[in-house]
Amino acid sequence: MHDVLAPRLTQFVAVARTEHMTRAAERIGVPQPTLSRAMARLEADLGVALFTRAGRTVRLTPAGRSLLRRAETVLAELDAAVDELTGDADRTHGRVTLGFLSTLGTEAVPRLLRGFRDAHPGIRIELVQGRHEMLLDRVREGVADLALTSPLPDEPGLTAVELAEEELRLAVPSGHRLDRRDGVVDTAAGSVDRSVDLAEAADEPFVGFAPGYGLRGTVEAWCRQAGFGPRIAFEGGDAATLRGLVGAGLGVALLPLAPDVPGVVQLPVRTPRTVRTLGMVHPRDDRPTPPVRELRAFVTAHAPRLLAPHGSAP
Repeated sequence: MHDVLAPRLTQFVAVARTEHMTRAAERIGVPQPTLSRAMARLEADLGVALFTRAGRTVRLTPAGRSLLRRAETVLAELDAAVDELTGDADRTHGRVTLGFLSTLGTEAVPRLLRGFRDAHPGIRIELVQGRHEMLLDRVREGVADLALTSPLPDEPGLTAVELAEEELRLAVPSGHRLDRRDGVVDTAAGSVDRSVDLAEAADEPFVGFAPGYGLRGTVEAWCRQAGFGPRIAFEGGDAATLRGLVGAGLGVALLPLAPDVPGVVQLPVRTPRTVRTLGMVHPRDDRPTPPVRELRAFVTAHAPRLLAPHGSAP
């Protein structure tokens, strides 16, 4: 029945409010005979009388008054929804939803958002923070307009844009056997090399991200390249917590490079190359609002420098 009623609600409310067919027709811009026929069809479809008529003047029946109350509520909700949607799409005061990995939430995303807000102070940004698979689901569902994540997906409905490379280091407790503080002197470069091969950690317990986090699969792939499968002692979803577990001597971890952490040494890895690609993901065939376009353009222009300051942009 809603497919019959919905297109005629505005017409019905106009007639009910004016109680006059001609004035209602003028208000909504349709010929008066067309409006009269539409109301007659509506009554026939519903099987109830909505009006009593005296020429072009009409009065609501009890059924008509009941329908008017509900129709006005429905139309008010629709108007509010349209206002919200058009407001979200406003170029200078609209809204955009950004998803991002938890590992990017400490420094990279705040720096990115500070720069974007300086350039577009009126645009509102809603944030969705979480694991890789959840972020992809949010983009697929249209909940997030774009997401900063890794690894980048290759699927028909999504567009993935490479932005930056981020180095991951082997975090070990201070004093660990791999914490070679003196390192190996590179006489040609005049520096001390404290890097390790990942295979040297094959017998160590690992603390790492739980399944569903992009780094879980990435770390396991690097370990396989080094000739072993990591023995996971603890799982979590927060890089700071994992570093704390490393500092407590509960294992080693491959984590993004962070500022100095007491009790933790972050060792460069020679082999394999423990660098992941960070990127932006958004729906492929969508029609983005102006605020979404502005944020996508800003991310594309500035993220290579801001997302991986300790690594290198591709």
